[in-house]
Amino acid sequence: MTKKTIILAVITFVFLLLHHMAAKAQNYISNSVKTSFFSSTPIEDIKAASSKTAAILISKTGEFAFQIPIKSFEFEKRLMQEHFNENYIESDRYPTASFKGTINPNINWQKDGEYNTVAKGTLTVHGVSKSRNIPAKILIKNGSATIMADFEVACADHNIKIPSLVFTKIAKVIQVKVNGTLTPKP
Repeated sequence: MTKKTIILAVITFVFLLLHHMAAKAQNYISNSVKTSFFSSTPIEDIKAASSKTAAILISKTGEFAFQIPIKSFEFEKRLMQEHFNENYIESDRYPTASFKGTINPNINWQKDGEYNTVAKGTLTVHGVSKSRNIPAKILIKNGSATIMADFEVACADHNIKIPSLVFTKIAKVIQVKVNGTLTPKP
């Protein structure tokens, strides 16, 4: 092999390696997305939050998924947390909630800006999966992607039973918020 051929081979190898790494850097990941929910009734407001939602986004395809451990939700009152996990969401039986789908339309992940989009996919809560279109806002800044969504989940849609004795304390539709920054990972 001539010196010129070796240099050309090295340059080609480095180019392919950098191209491969750049393509892989378009996966965005976080293990600390904040998910919260709020239930309001005339008798009592219930709110809880967790910062343990794991999320991954593949920018090339717009595929997006998140998963949250149900027991990671923290409530103001310990008794509410206990009732939520044992009586309503049955977290020992259904330990996670998840969403898997695509960002539609897919956006330019390389360009800083704010984008309104829809996460189209399947939301699974309490072991019941439902097709959903969830409006979302994505903020691209300095290579990171912040995703914000605010949507409602009807307890009946996911077979979450509310005993008649407490139906005035728990709303039939729960307001859910998801907010977190995902960073590129090779």
